[in-house]
Amino acid sequence: MNKTIRRTSVFCLLLVLALLIRASWVQVYEARALADDDHNRRKTIAQYAQPLGDIIVAGKPVTGSKRTVGSDLAYKRTYTQGALYSAVTGYSSQAYGATQLEGIYSHVLDGTDDRLKNPMDAVTGKQAPPGDVLTTIDPDVQKAAYEALGDDKGAAVAIDPRTGQILAMVSTPSYDPSTISGTADGDAWKKLLDDEDKPTVNRALRQPLAPGSTFKLVVAAAALEDGLYGSVDERTDSPNPYPLPGSSRNLENESASAPCENATLRTALQYSCNNVFGKAAVDLGQDKVRAMAEKFGFNADKLDVPVRASASVYPSGMDAAQTAMSGIGQFEVTATPLQIAMVSAALANGGELAAPHMVSKVTDADGDTLRDFADGDTKRVVSASTAEQLRSAMVTVVEEGTGTNARIAGAEVGGKTGTAQNGVDNSRTPYAWFTAYAKDRSGGGEVAVAVVVEDSGAARSEVSGNGLAAPIAQKMMRAALAR
Repeated sequence: MNKTIRRTSVFCLLLVLALLIRASWVQVYEARALADDDHNRRKTIAQYAQPLGDIIVAGKPVTGSKRTVGSDLAYKRTYTQGALYSAVTGYSSQAYGATQLEGIYSHVLDGTDDRLKNPMDAVTGKQAPPGDVLTTIDPDVQKAAYEALGDDKGAAVAIDPRTGQILAMVSTPSYDPSTISGTADGDAWKKLLDDEDKPTVNRALRQPLAPGSTFKLVVAAAALEDGLYGSVDERTDSPNPYPLPGSSRNLENESASAPCENATLRTALQYSCNNVFGKAAVDLGQDKVRAMAEKFGFNADKLDVPVRASASVYPSGMDAAQTAMSGIGQFEVTATPLQIAMVSAALANGGELAAPHMVSKVTDADGDTLRDFADGDTKRVVSASTAEQLRSAMVTVVEEGTGTNARIAGAEVGGKTGTAQNGVDNSRTPYAWFTAYAKDRSGGGEVAVAVVVEDSGAARSEVSGNGLAAPIAQKMMRAALAR
């Protein structure tokens, strides 16, 4: 054979072998990656080829599916009372993807999760019937929170302190996910994106704000655990006003007539005395306050419920004056409503924090469990004695102090108000906070809540935790105790 022809034949053979190897690599090793690529239209077609599984609240689906017309996507997502549950479900959109529970459990809900397939399905590639996601949400508590927030911009969370089950999660203003679930919903999507109130943001989980005086519970816990004060009824060493260290400014109280000078922790919580908690934070030092905050969940690398919450932050590297301001929940301290509810939940549960979660179970189409989220995964935050003392002081806040709008007849209710500064030199409308726990005195239900009202439209002088947030919390707690 001619030497040139032989070389050409070998070269062509090598090219054919290279093509075969590449084709085999694509078919065997890259097939899954290509199939899962978000730009692969076949993936979206498969996702919506059958009715989706459901997100369940109290045994009833709050989602559904609707047959489409004139589209290669056979079904689209629908929602029952979509605005009521949007902070729980998120959205599943043919055009804009999926968020929150819809996104986290998308493969279960569309039937592509490998756990749903039997051996034959795995061989043939047949799509399995979809599974469901069962939540811990109580519809009555959810509705109470949503209706009480009304037109306010804000958020609310309710937790069962004993189990960590999230009973309600509401963010307002809300939106109906059904309006953006199809491929032709561009106008509705643009309207949501252009809305300056950002209704698609879950404020309960992903909007950390200055917690104001609700953070004083953390400082009080640190003071008792460290032994700075022996009890909530021991008088403190707290001048009124408190001169901020290294500064020419004083830390003053909202009410000049409040008995805050050298007040006990109980009285300081009752009247929300800034001087007591600012000085306590300085006396403890920022490291001890931070350590206590982190026990409650601040500065966590991640907090998944299973939707990931934004981190609540207690800062570092502060000077003494900044440390004092951090002691009243200002400076650069931020917290989500979920985090503040966790503080009250831990105190209500004897000092143990049960891991918060809003999904109880994930099942296949036959109701068999794919994953079970057990209750009762707890960690010790403060001693039982410290928790008991702080609960007692929180009851004083509700019975005789700044939280009277949270009272519930026949129940033990303890709480803490907060009015957090907003903007440079408090130039914008303050945030109104309230956190509380309630226990049925007959030995029944328990609940812990947190509410923040970012903007209610009320005059600045009318913004307070007791005036705006406590009534919302009271309605939520009443609904929870009636379970």
